[in-house]
Amino acid sequence: MTDTHGPESPLPTGPRTAASAYEALGFSVTGTLIERMGVELLEVGAERTTARMPVAGNTQPAGLLHGGASVVLAETCGSVAAQLHAGRGRAAVGIEVNATHHRAARTGFVHAEATALHLGRTTVSYEIVVRDDDDRRVCTARLTCMILATA
Repeated sequence: MTDTHGPESPLPTGPRTAASAYEALGFSVTGTLIERMGVELLEVGAERTTARMPVAGNTQPAGLLHGGASVVLAETCGSVAAQLHAGRGRAAVGIEVNATHHRAARTGFVHAEATALHLGRTTVSYEIVVRDDDDRRVCTARLTCMILATA
C-alpha cells in the first residue's frame, strides 16, 4: 500500500490489511463485514484508493460473486479514500451508493479502484471500478459521503 495523503497522514507505507489501515485512522474493523469478506487495501489516498477481495466466500448460491459483495468492496474502497480526505477529528459517512453489475466473477480476486470525482468540505464523491483478475470490468459504482465533525 502506498500512502498518497501526505506527510501528516497516519498511514505508514507498506502492505497492510484493511484492519490495520482503519486502526491507523482510529477505527477498528474487528468483527465487521470488511474483515469477514477479506478486503485488503493496496494503495490509499484521498484522490485514489485501491483494494482487493477474494471471490471465494463472497458468492451467491450459483457460485458467482454476489452483487452485494461487489458493493461492499466498492464502498469500502471509496470510504477509506473519503476518510483520508476528511482527516482526523472528522468522519466520512456514506449517504448514497449505486452500482451497475456488468459481468460475473467466479474465481480469484476482484480489484477495486476508487477515483475522486468531487472532494469538497462537506461532501465527497467517488467512482469505483471493480475488475476481475483478467482486468474485465465487473461492476461500476459511485459513492457519496458526507463529512461530519466527530469532536
